[in-house]
Amino acid sequence: MTISLIMTLFLIGFTGSFMSGLFGIGGSIINYPMLLYIPPALGFAAYTSHEVSGIIVIQTFSATLSALWSLRKDKLIHYQLVLYMGSAIIIGSLLGGYGGRFLSADVINVVYAILATMAVIMMFMPKRGIDEREVTSVTFHKTTAVLFALIVGIASGIVGAGGAFILVPMMLIILKIPTRIAIGSSLAITFISSIGSAIGKLMAGDVLVWPSLIMVIAGMMAAPLGTMLSKQMNTKVLRAILAVLILGTALNIWIEIMM
Repeated sequence: MTISLIMTLFLIGFTGSFMSGLFGIGGSIINYPMLLYIPPALGFAAYTSHEVSGIIVIQTFSATLSALWSLRKDKLIHYQLVLYMGSAIIIGSLLGGYGGRFLSADVINVVYAILATMAVIMMFMPKRGIDEREVTSVTFHKTTAVLFALIVGIASGIVGAGGAFILVPMMLIILKIPTRIAIGSSLAITFISSIGSAIGKLMAGDVLVWPSLIMVIAGMMAAPLGTMLSKQMNTKVLRAILAVLILGTALNIWIEIMM
């Protein structure tokens, strides 16, 4: 592994992990396409979709853990929501993480593109009055939360993602969770999800040690910085940036699939 490749992987991991802390996502929405397309574009060997998903799930685990640690003193995590959704999503992510080995690279990319498209649609739907409540006054429909978490877990486990890039829009639109609480809670749920996905990918043999280690180091450094900035930003600005980010990624993946 050359110094140039190490620096490339580090920058990819740093960017995705910073976004992880900023938006309450695992970083896979950024890192998946970057890791899939940037190394070969710079003349390095290309990673397969299976290898990318394996690397990403390890990075997601470290980035969400680091971001959660920086949020430990803030009242932005709805623990009952994390318990219900986390219990369902870890089962789904374990199944998806291992089951992904039986799918082709094209199918994995399509699953990823569908998830991103669903997230885009939900992010652009109107949200009124959801940011005016405190964490102690937030309620949610438990059956709906568990069902959606299970489905997201299976799909995100397949692509090696924690699923937060679709969990956050789902919390905002379907469960009516305030933005900052959705971001904080999704980090905790994504961390739980990444445990199941990581176990599944390790069992499937899709995890490359050295690229994963580089991404982990980058994630531990960048995620807390994103979390610190997130606390200072307007919630409407956060939602708008995240929506555009997911839209760009979804379009890029669909274009690659269609070509």
